[in-house]
Amino acid sequence: MKILCIGRNYADHIAELKNERPTAPVIFLKPDTAILKNNDPFYHPDFSTDIHHEVELLLRVCKEGKHIEEKFASSYYDKIGLGIDFTARDLQSKAKEKGLPWDIAKGFNGSAPISGWLDISEIEDINSIDFHLEVNGETRQKGNNELMIWNFDEIIAYISKFFTLKIGDVIFTGTPAGVGKINIGDKLEGFIRDKKMLNFEIK
Repeated sequence: MKILCIGRNYADHIAELKNERPTAPVIFLKPDTAILKNNDPFYHPDFSTDIHHEVELLLRVCKEGKHIEEKFASSYYDKIGLGIDFTARDLQSKAKEKGLPWDIAKGFNGSAPISGWLDISEIEDINSIDFHLEVNGETRQKGNNELMIWNFDEIIAYISKFFTLKIGDVIFTGTPAGVGKINIGDKLEGFIRDKKMLNFEIK
């Protein structure tokens, strides 16, 4: 099982981090050891003092495929979830300054909390899904996938040029603006529309 992630897929998030707008989807991977399930607490590691939350809609791959045409892409995912791409921003910045890979800033243990899944049939409009993240009861991030630079089908088609998709793979589709630092004691709650999908603490 792979965790495939799309970076810089919302213009407002690109702007807040002062990044360059990409001409193709930015792809990175997390190992399966990054997954945090069942609303288990996230234990803040001591190697970073600046871990940021990045809430994202998730796709679950339901059949194997590669070189998938965009017009067929929608048949390769069957469920939608919510996840958080925890990012050690301090480690990432240091790596970027030196032109080095930043895998450890994105793929450390527990850096990918994921929710349960909603069947596609439960989603009224797959191209317009509101989602948001609350930290200690305050809304920090709000997004809707209609604001993505690359939509779900474009993401599937692009990723599958390079990686064979397999059943159970999880795709993080990008985060909207509002990312910020987490602290020990914080309570994070994530929602797809009005349905609470994530509810866990930072310890």
